[in-house]
Amino acid sequence: MARNKPLAKKLRLAHALKQNRRPPLWVVARTKGEFRVHPKLRHWRRSRLQL
Repeated sequence: MARNKPLAKKLRLAHALKQNRRPPLWVVARTKGEFRVHPKLRHWRRSRLQL
């Protein structure tokens, strides 16, 4: 990937990075472990972003 990125692409990459987090522990505790892993979690090597 280029070192110099357009701002719009950089913002989309940052949004994808912030989205790709596990659910907070208080959510796991509130649902009694029912919702442990988010189904939309993305691995950087297994699946690519549609940018």
